[in-house]
Amino acid sequence: MTSAAIPFSVADHEAGLARYAARSDATRGRVHAEDPPASRTQFQRDRDRIIHSTAFRRLEYKTQVFVNHEGDLFRTRLTHSLEVAQIARSVARSLRVNEDLVEAISLAHDLGHTPFGHAGQDALNECMRPFGGFEHNLQSLRVVDVLEERYGAFDGLNLCFETREGILKHCSPDNARQLGAVAERFLLRRQSTIEAQVANLADEIAYNNHDIDDGLRSGLLQPERLDEVPLYARHREAVMARMPGISPRRAVHETVRHIIDTLVRDLTQETARRIDEARPASVDDVRNAAPLVAFSGSIRDEQDELKSFLFANLYRHPQVMRMTMKARRIVGDLFAAFQEEPRLLPVEHCERVQREGPRAIADYIAGMTDRYAIREHRRLFAIGEF
Repeated sequence: MTSAAIPFSVADHEAGLARYAARSDATRGRVHAEDPPASRTQFQRDRDRIIHSTAFRRLEYKTQVFVNHEGDLFRTRLTHSLEVAQIARSVARSLRVNEDLVEAISLAHDLGHTPFGHAGQDALNECMRPFGGFEHNLQSLRVVDVLEERYGAFDGLNLCFETREGILKHCSPDNARQLGAVAERFLLRRQSTIEAQVANLADEIAYNNHDIDDGLRSGLLQPERLDEVPLYARHREAVMARMPGISPRRAVHETVRHIIDTLVRDLTQETARRIDEARPASVDDVRNAAPLVAFSGSIRDEQDELKSFLFANLYRHPQVMRMTMKARRIVGDLFAAFQEEPRLLPVEHCERVQREGPRAIADYIAGMTDRYAIREHRRLFAIGEF
């Protein structure tokens, strides 16, 4: 005799959440009304839609620091997003806030990134300066609100308000006025949900530490130089004391793993302390408080030292800068060519340019993977390529 399936209950699933956590049954809703899901929460539906989106799949071939063709073992925007989601869920679980919302925001936060990482964004922003500029954070929201074409009833993914708000980490007052309710907190000087705050700092933990790993793997960072960074040196020394015969490669992994553990524990403890002090009883209390998710002062200082070191020694390394220069050239050339002659674009994008102008060109370029942008540039500008 088979037992009857137990009906899914959102209330049971979220029963252990803190009072200040976001709850899917209290969401501010979707732009287009839909029936609630039968076997998952609203935020789980958002996460699933993000994972199945075209923009999410493209992240596999978009740069983190090293361009896609430079090696198969370096992080991409996709692996970075997965690492952010894992770290964010761990913190959310400890704080008893909504893991599903944290995961959805983490997986979607880079959907609008251009090819070639920040170099591509900077180049596209320069091209779009006369037309409102370009910022990958705003583009991520544009992807989930407008550009994805998966559903017959609406454009975009029609995500919940809280997920969309969490994706929008930064916003100028001018843009906030245009975006409406999802950006009103930037005008009112209010905070996002605690889940969005967790995802934001999980992003920082992830990229700092995987850039150490990728920098060492590439040979652009030297282990002895990293000993200048107190956060790294302290953990490497502890690893070597516990495991004196460990190989250099494993020592790096162990060091990075222990740094992440320290940062996650510190973030959780400092956030718990701030929550105890502020005593938020609801999501609205979180919005009206000072930022609640934060590192302690000493760890914040060490994180900033690490970021400064990576900026000077990895992101500004001559080899990375050479690729940065090429990336800027590729993006700038593509934009100029498409603006001069929109018929170079696929038909549907050419038609959008006629309706929407340069923003449609920016959408098309931002959606490219590294290798597609390189190939498209070669087809347009290399003699003998068609």
